[in-house]
Amino acid sequence: MTSTDSLYFDVASTAPLHPVARQALTAALEEGWADPARLYRSGRQARMLLDAARETVAELIGARPDEVSFTTSGTQAVQLGVLGALRGRRRTGRHLVHSAVEHSSVLHTAEQHEGAGGEVTVVPVDRGGRVDAERFAAAVRPDTALAVLQSANHEVGTVQPVAETAALLGEVPLLVDAAQSIGRLPAPDGWSLLTASAHKWGGPAGVGVLAVRKGVRFNSALPADEREGGRVPGYVNVPAIVAAAASLRAVRAEAETENARLHALVERIRTRVPHLVPEVEVVGDPVRRLPHLVTFSCLYVDGEVLLGELDRAGIAVSSGSSCTSSTLTPSHVLAAMGVLTEGNVRVSLPPGTTGAQVDRFLAVLPEVVARVRAPLGLELTVPSDPPTGQLVIDALGKRCPLPVIELAKRFGEVPPGGLVVVLADDEAARLDIPAWCEMRGQAYEGETPASAYGADRGFAYSVRRVS
Repeated sequence: MTSTDSLYFDVASTAPLHPVARQALTAALEEGWADPARLYRSGRQARMLLDAARETVAELIGARPDEVSFTTSGTQAVQLGVLGALRGRRRTGRHLVHSAVEHSSVLHTAEQHEGAGGEVTVVPVDRGGRVDAERFAAAVRPDTALAVLQSANHEVGTVQPVAETAALLGEVPLLVDAAQSIGRLPAPDGWSLLTASAHKWGGPAGVGVLAVRKGVRFNSALPADEREGGRVPGYVNVPAIVAAAASLRAVRAEAETENARLHALVERIRTRVPHLVPEVEVVGDPVRRLPHLVTFSCLYVDGEVLLGELDRAGIAVSSGSSCTSSTLTPSHVLAAMGVLTEGNVRVSLPPGTTGAQVDRFLAVLPEVVARVRAPLGLELTVPSDPPTGQLVIDALGKRCPLPVIELAKRFGEVPPGGLVVVLADDEAARLDIPAWCEMRGQAYEGETPASAYGADRGFAYSVRRVS
């Protein structure tokens, strides 16, 4: 946060420059300003910095250095990736598959492809914004050249089943737009092409990542250029790339601790907003989601007006699509999910957000929404019953019976009908937690990878309180 008087809750649009990025950028401006393609000393120095940055990014996304190219933005990375893969596989066909909730860079590129005679299939999502892996794979045809699926949604935070989907696609390459997840979560398995954007993780703006696996046919849609493996033409911004790589390493090192903290704060927002504000719906998958992002929609409210009022209260949030809200058109993501598209607010918390700051937002929001609705003369009340709760217990690194003991100690913190999720990486938890439920007459609802809660290992065991 830049000020104690203002709250910046819009890192899904762009994150503040990470301190490590600032330091690396300053140093690289001194050492890496020269042309890395030249053989004199300053050029060689710039080349060494560029190579080191490429190796860092490659390591952190699970790629080889020669598979990684740097672009001028995440949008450019998506556009070049989609068009290059389609051109590279044009002998296979001209059919493109993507989900209905992709970033506008995918939608616009698909429109251009269709306008040029290609075919596009758009795969729907469920009410939580998630695709079904089998349904996505069923859209693939013998002439499908490329499939596109984001790792996590930029508007509602829903994490997509990338690895499961990739396993069903056969020989069809999968481009994964990982702009919202890289830096917070590990890169998903199964991608053939991957794109990302540095300013989403706290790097400088103007740096995107396009990774293309060896063996994937790729033919740039732009005229040939010798730089960046022939995939991206033009001079590279070495200092900014160095800063982007340094900050990516830094945020990945901080991710496990910070994700757990932010997940708990977002859960507070998800739980409290429906109880504080009448006629509101929290959208997106409640479990398989990014740890720092939550979106809710308010009936009888213009989203842009609501954002203006929150801004005057010193709170910066977003409404609608981060890339199209200025067009005043409904969010294509929310429309595809079949949820309310009016009055939507996206809150995305930056690293370091405190509970007190979230509480301030929760205190201001009801007053602001009521003020915006006041001219309508509506009599609205919040639900009288407390909302169904959800409690996440982090027992990672603890051996059984400690995860079960933590579950028993804190189970009473949720009301009947509430959900308790235990994160554990001890194999015995898979047996002990269901057994505890059976003994106590509670409902065991199964397990999911703990990565849905921002963890880098283990499983999330869900228990519903019956009594």
